[in-house]
Amino acid sequence: MRLGFLPVSDCAPLVYAHEAGLFEKYGLEAHLERETSWANVRDKVIQGELDAAHAPATLPFLANLGIESDPCACVSGLVLSLQGNAITLSRSLYDEGVRDAQSLRERIYHHWGKRTFTFGVVFSLSSQEILLRSWLKSAGIQPEVEVRIVAVPPAQMYPTLKLGYIDGFCVGEPWTSLAVQAGAGVCVTTSAELAPLHPERVLMVRQSFAVGRADDHERLVAALLEACAFCDKPENHALLGEMLSHPHYVNAPAECVRAGLSGPAAGEAPGRVLQGLSIFNRFNANEPSDDKARWIVERLYELLQQEFFKARNPGRTPVLKNVFRRDIFDRAKLRLTQGGHGQENGLSVSRDDLAEKH
Repeated sequence: MRLGFLPVSDCAPLVYAHEAGLFEKYGLEAHLERETSWANVRDKVIQGELDAAHAPATLPFLANLGIESDPCACVSGLVLSLQGNAITLSRSLYDEGVRDAQSLRERIYHHWGKRTFTFGVVFSLSSQEILLRSWLKSAGIQPEVEVRIVAVPPAQMYPTLKLGYIDGFCVGEPWTSLAVQAGAGVCVTTSAELAPLHPERVLMVRQSFAVGRADDHERLVAALLEACAFCDKPENHALLGEMLSHPHYVNAPAECVRAGLSGPAAGEAPGRVLQGLSIFNRFNANEPSDDKARWIVERLYELLQQEFFKARNPGRTPVLKNVFRRDIFDRAKLRLTQGGHGQENGLSVSRDDLAEKH
């Protein structure tokens, strides 16, 4: 089984499941494949080059619509994480007095006709873009008219900000903490403040995979459910930070990964504690519920009504039912309570073994 992921901290459940032997515990042979962009993940899932992937929660819905790709029936039986994003401004903007969306609006008008402010998101129509647009509109800033929004791969956010090609970004960890710790940016708000507990990452598969390999799929969901429970415990974040920092996973300093798992550093932003950490298991995070699907669908509908997005998808009527599959989740959860496949053989690795390894 080929599983795709991107180098962001919320890939932790896949990495932990691989390193701790949870896939083997549930009778699976799984190989992780690190991708460079969410577009690559989408295309490889659609084309069958990946069996499943750690993906933005909006991505299976977009694949069903055929927006910027061939239409493909995709589903998700597992939400991997909630929230976890942050909006970061460049150090130069912060030094000019920008602290929030309202003060950004003032700088935009001050520089009107002289420069265009540019912000990065990891993927078009992702939750990051939804959050960034909401933050901008809270101060009356019109995207496409008063600022430009561009897609930048997560690992390129920090260098792109440092080189001055963008003025800020909305991204998951550890790239916020890296920019802050390097002095290149200041975190001004997080998704925990903008949209608490919103669905962020899901396990995305083709519907044909969910049907044709239903048993494997349910065991995969069960293994990742167990991994999500581990990743959600603060006492495990130091170990996860070391694990994820490796070049074949996130490839970022361990201290930045650890900081991001606990919540991004705010830099010099005064008087606030920014809690933007990913939630992997608490608050019923993993269930692909109707409420989570509704949060995504309502915001996608809102964006797809705008002229900027209409041009990308002429004539297609959105049909976004049955993308989140609670029935698959329920069956997988039952497997979890039954102890998985092969547990009696002691296939999973102990926490002490992992700590020694990393």
